[in-house]
Amino acid sequence: MSDRIYLFDTTLRDGAQTQGVDFSAAEKAEIAHALDALGVDYVEGGWPGANPTDDAFFGSAPQLKRATFTAFGMTRRPGRSVENDPGLQAVLAAETPAVCLVGKAWDFHVKLALEISNDENIAMIADSMAHAVGRGREAMFDAEHFFDGYKSDPAFALACIEAALDAGARWAVLCDTNGGTLPGEVGEIVAAVAATVGGERLAIHAHNDTGNAVANSLMAVEAGVRQVQGTLNGLGERCGNANLVSLIPTLKLKTGYETGISDADLTQLTRSSRLLDELLNRAPDRHAPYVGASAFAHKGGLHVSAVMKDARTYEHVPPESIGNRRHIVVSDQSGKANVLARLAEAGMEVDHDHPKLPRLVEEVKSHEFEGYSYDGAEASFELLARRILGTVPSYFEVESFRVQVERRHNALGKLVTISEATVKVVVDGARHLSVAEGNGPIDALNHAISKDLGKYAEFLGGWRLADYKVRIISPQAGTGAITRVMIESADDDGMTWNTVGVSTNIIDASFQALIDSITYKLLRENAPA
Repeated sequence: MSDRIYLFDTTLRDGAQTQGVDFSAAEKAEIAHALDALGVDYVEGGWPGANPTDDAFFGSAPQLKRATFTAFGMTRRPGRSVENDPGLQAVLAAETPAVCLVGKAWDFHVKLALEISNDENIAMIADSMAHAVGRGREAMFDAEHFFDGYKSDPAFALACIEAALDAGARWAVLCDTNGGTLPGEVGEIVAAVAATVGGERLAIHAHNDTGNAVANSLMAVEAGVRQVQGTLNGLGERCGNANLVSLIPTLKLKTGYETGISDADLTQLTRSSRLLDELLNRAPDRHAPYVGASAFAHKGGLHVSAVMKDARTYEHVPPESIGNRRHIVVSDQSGKANVLARLAEAGMEVDHDHPKLPRLVEEVKSHEFEGYSYDGAEASFELLARRILGTVPSYFEVESFRVQVERRHNALGKLVTISEATVKVVVDGARHLSVAEGNGPIDALNHAISKDLGKYAEFLGGWRLADYKVRIISPQAGTGAITRVMIESADDDGMTWNTVGVSTNIIDASFQALIDSITYKLLRENAPA
């Protein structure tokens, strides 16, 4: 049996069924091109004729260079011929090279939902596959609830698969539609099916309702299937689908199986994962396997010492192989090893016996006791270190700032809330006064600080706030609680960085994080002091 595993992505259909997700046709095209560049074998675009978005998407289909563009649909309906079934004809009219047609494989559903005989259901599958193949398509049969069907009536479920393959289908997809099958069951059932029809024509489509979609997919591969279906970041209905972002590097780096993804392609995996999150306007999962920002983060001092000697101690694969990077965390648990490693990561070579290093370690611990967190605020840590070591230029000084919020009726009689910030900044001895309005007090302060920084304005092109998080550190103190503000910033070069501020006043905490963000940007741009 071939050791080549084919990867089939269903993000544009299964992923679109996720609660809160609604792809536009343009977003679908962008994701399709990213998947094509990554090297997956099949990109399923959706269901032609099911909704206006899919109709528009298939009407102007993306031109893929590597992946086989695939349309999803249903086998013919009971009582209709394949030529007179409008749903089936709409799928074929999309003119995609491949089609994946779903049909019943559970006798319970055949009786309950379709109200037809088992023989008629098998005929519907065979007719549809033969018709698609006759129209020049690579045909696949999506066996809905296959594992439930096999456990109910193995002979019937297997007959559905055989009917599809005998009619010319390239693949029969074994679906764990409700995600309730466990890995051991998947392995046993797939092995039995593969022994009968051959695993080189079988695929696995696992849902994640028990948290086992990736494990079930890997078990199915070991048992014989040669196509794996899933979505980027495990997107999908209910608890999601098998996560291709976990499956791809596992198959490539930890097994002997071949895929269509090269070593160079694999380095784009983290970028592809985060592209989807960016389109969905949500923060990436920091703890996602392989691609998360914390996937290769090391915090314990003993761990860091070991990693610096040999990364294989605590890293199961090289982070750069999937486009990620190692991250040394500094916190109140940190020792010299963490701090030195993080400084080296920032390009600061500091001797282990540097006289100011113990002070830096103690400052980190003291700050975190006060509420600061440098786990996710690398830029603020670097600035803290540079200030203690005396290597941060004094670009500007904020002499004072004021933020006011006014709630009133406007000229149209509508009740509105207006935020305005005033900032006095000193640059090269010259005082600059800036006033700006914003959607809220923090937005107004942001605009006012960055509005006029004299000669430094040119270095802030493209700088923007990408995310803003607030956490109450001491909720028992009520309105006098300590507040931690974390800000993620970005620029047009694709660089992102995180800063932190802490205060009993949320505006002051935000101010600290904003100043760190601007200072870090100027530092990275090598702005003159």
